[in-house]
Amino acid sequence: MELLDIQTLGFLVFFGFMASFIDSVVGGGGLISIPALMWTGLPPVTVLGTNKAAAVMGALTSFVAFVKSGKVDMWLIKRLFPLSLIGSGLGVLAVRLVPPDILRPLVVVMLVAVLLYSVLKKDWGRENHYAGMSARLLVLSCLVAFSFGFYDGFFGPGTGSFLLFAFLMAGFDFIGAAANARALNFASNIAAAVLFTYFGLVDFSYAIPMGLSMIAGAWCGARMALSKGTGYVRPLFIIMTTVLIGKQLVDLFK
Repeated sequence: MELLDIQTLGFLVFFGFMASFIDSVVGGGGLISIPALMWTGLPPVTVLGTNKAAAVMGALTSFVAFVKSGKVDMWLIKRLFPLSLIGSGLGVLAVRLVPPDILRPLVVVMLVAVLLYSVLKKDWGRENHYAGMSARLLVLSCLVAFSFGFYDGFFGPGTGSFLLFAFLMAGFDFIGAAANARALNFASNIAAAVLFTYFGLVDFSYAIPMGLSMIAGAWCGARMALSKGTGYVRPLFIIMTTVLIGKQLVDLFK
């Protein structure tokens, strides 16, 4: 494992913290961490693997913070977590066979729909209306967990937004939706990080310092969300979804 120079180390620590601070609440941290890793000159595939290895450290931190706050529905997450884990592993295996960019136009459409619904429904997510799982809702939730786990391993952009939106649709408020979304995102990050490591696509000299800064960023981000409440999470969710749309459109028309 090579030693990084102080400038590169500081660069990774700063952008790792910022990426994880945002990602711990509404997702989208890859918009910051992936370009930062690409700037260092790592090969593109290694960038993806290194990013996942670092991100899983931050994802664990935010997950633990939300669990301790009591905002995670553990009954539900115990059932959905394995599905997200398996889905992500299959996604990583699939991405080695099929170019993931085929999904980009569909992702743009889905993100626009999520954004419009969130903006137009001004009171949506302010209060928790979740009344438990019916059999039908549980089946749908299992499909969502597996599908977006697969998507995160296969392509990734917008996973946090889609998961948060799904939990809002189930009746959770923004804080509860963010907490449960981070739990599933942690599961998909684990599987992706393990498989990228297995395939030798992680540079730990970059992943470890960035991951350590992501732990700090995730803790600060989760604490900020819990203390500020819905009034903080909802605007951040709308902003990050808008940025994600812009990024996907730019990549689509390159």
